[in-house]
Amino acid sequence: MSGWDWDDVTRARLADFLRAQGITTGPIVTRRIGDGHSNLTFLVSDGTTSVVVRRPPPPPTPPGAHDVLREAVLLRALENSPVPVARVLATARAGDVIDVDFYVMSYVPGPVVTTVTPPPLDRPETRRRVGWSLVDTLADLHRVDWRAAGLGDFGRPEGFNARHLRRMAALIADADGNLPPYFAVAAAWLTEHAPPESGASIVHNDFRIGNVVLSADEPGVVAAVLDWELATIGDPLLDLGYFLASVPERAHELSPTQELSLAMLEEGYPTREELAQRYAERTGADLTNLSWYTAMSLWKLAALYEYGRRRAVRGIGDPYYADPAHVMSFLRAAHRAAGLPPPPAAPADVLQEIP
Repeated sequence: MSGWDWDDVTRARLADFLRAQGITTGPIVTRRIGDGHSNLTFLVSDGTTSVVVRRPPPPPTPPGAHDVLREAVLLRALENSPVPVARVLATARAGDVIDVDFYVMSYVPGPVVTTVTPPPLDRPETRRRVGWSLVDTLADLHRVDWRAAGLGDFGRPEGFNARHLRRMAALIADADGNLPPYFAVAAAWLTEHAPPESGASIVHNDFRIGNVVLSADEPGVVAAVLDWELATIGDPLLDLGYFLASVPERAHELSPTQELSLAMLEEGYPTREELAQRYAERTGADLTNLSWYTAMSLWKLAALYEYGRRRAVRGIGDPYYADPAHVMSFLRAAHRAAGLPPPPAAPADVLQEIP
């Protein structure tokens, strides 16, 4: 987790900016919220009005990553859609207030569920309602007319699956394009079995229970979807595969994303199979290749965590990613989803190398 925080000078600049935008008045207080491994999110209040400020982590920033103003574009496009999102109130360019871009959005009150379902949601029938609201929200997102919403240039859906796989592989390949042996088996399977795109839609790319705010007034209903930094236009079934992969199952070890969704092991939450069936009923999607999308989502997470691990070892990334056990957990889950034998173990000396 980045240690960056507002100091007296930057907080005063932010207060001046918010006042000029007619959002808050007077001095403000700031508090870090969220799990802290992506863009940084702060709850900001003047004692009367509360808003949320989203900014990238401190540099160095990987090319194309942490584009918060791109997030703001997407949120504005979704404002009048069936997908519940916070409202963008203002944006600022690097140098306007602080040394990076940021945006301000409305604060949506309500619980965020991760490891435990809090009261009054902690009844089986309400937990089940949460599960249905989650998958229904995802289905609603995938049915948004993204071209009509002004997102025609937001992504490249043609060839998305194969290109996505190549892009993830490039993050961890050596100078000759070779993958580490413990990544290669699943990569070969994914390449050989890559399906043509099932369609094109807005894809969130990190849709899970911990990335939504539940309604404070309607128990069990999603009030806002959070953390859009990875969103693009692509194959909607990759979003579904990722969401299902985030749902923990008692029969298997937990991946890091499942550890952030432990509450879904509690009585009442729908199973993966029930969630998939509900999605198919809502969208008419053909889920024949769902195992590929689930395996791809898990392998992608392994690659991203491996990329993060290498940066952390070099001292330029979030230390959270330094643990190689996270990488292997995702790889083992990817192999299970693909029906492959467990991956070969990563040699300890390789894991300690600084690429």
